[in-house]
Parts: sequence; structure tokens; C-alpha cells
Amino acid sequence: MKKICFFILTILFAACSGNNLKRVLVISKGTATIDKEAKTITVTSGTSSEEQTVDFDTKDKITLQITSQAGKATVDLDSPGYYVLNAKPDTIVGSYQRYGAPPTETKVYTQEFLKHQIDSLQQLIKDSNVSAANRNYFILPNHAVKVTDNTDAFIVGPFHKMTSIQQQGNKEPEVYRFFMVSEIRETIEHLKSLTTAPPSPNQ
Repeated sequence: MKKICFFILTILFAACSGNNLKRVLVISKGTATIDKEAKTITVTSGTSSEEQTVDFDTKDKITLQITSQAGKATVDLDSPGYYVLNAKPDTIVGSYQRYGAPPTETKVYTQEFLKHQIDSLQQLIKDSNVSAANRNYFILPNHAVKVTDNTDAFIVGPFHKMTSIQQQGNKEPEVYRFFMVSEIRETIEHLKSLTTAPPSPNQ
């Protein structure tokens, strides 16, 4: 009987501890030095976009001390889930994306669709119509945002060229894609060029 009770308690403890996980994707300009015990994140210099993931398995609130090119700040992780922490000196924006197998046929986009995409991206970089309910995110330097409760989700950081993710079984992967504002502006300009009518052959 004692062995059975101990076994049940072990299962319950494992289940409870698993629900406490706070996973943080740290995106930085240059390599971030992460001290998990001291709960500090330090970025002193660098030019490349770097990413590191750190896990905190505790029910208690986590307060991180950040020192980066943007200055010093504190960030609180209140509840379990998957966070993105922006340790860059520039704003990061992102949203939920539908990823799956690579397309097997060419898609043709209408002018209306392109204009809608331009409008949505312009709103995103202006922090307009951004909310957790819309699953889009505007993250200032030295700030963190909880993206999802699912710590097994895929979060793709700036400058990645990923276009598809292998699907496991029948379940569509939960994917969030983040960009630098400069990347979004380049995309907007590209989309605008596609909405411009080509010059007439007689001109």
C-alpha cells in the first residue's frame, strides 16, 4: 500500500511540476550571457542576431535582471508558458503563422490580398491592433511577452529563412514568427512594388 501511495504521489508531483515551466527565448544582438541561478541576462556587444532558450521550472514568479545595449531593466515572468525576451536595442514584432509542408502548387495572390497584407504589416509595426487575442506581438527592447501556454510551440526568430516545418501526425504545428521592424519595412516595400501596375508597352 505504501509503495502504491508513493507511486501515485510521484506521478502527481511530476504532473504539477511540469505545469510550472516558464520557457524563455532570449533574442539578442550579440551573445547573451545568461546566469540562470542569479536570474541575470547580460549583452555587452555584438552585431549578429543570437538566440538562446532558458527554462525555469517553478511556480514562483521569476524576475530577470537585463543589461543590454538598450540599458538596464527588469522583466517578470508571472505564469507558465513560452516567452520571447527582446534583449536587442531594437523592437521585435511577430505573430502566429500557419506552417506545414511546402506548397505543391503555385499560388496567385490578388491585388486586394496584397493590399490587405500591407495594411496588416503597417499596423503591426505601429503597435496597432496588437493583442494576445490576435496572436500578434510588439516587443520593445528589454521587454518580454508571453506568446503561448504551449512550451512545445515553435518560435522562429528574426532573419531566419524557414518556410515550412514538418508536421507530426495530424496535428498542425503551433508556430510564431518574429521579425525586426526593418525586415517588415522591406517586406512592405516589396509588396507595394507588386501592387504597382506595370508600365504600358507603348510608354
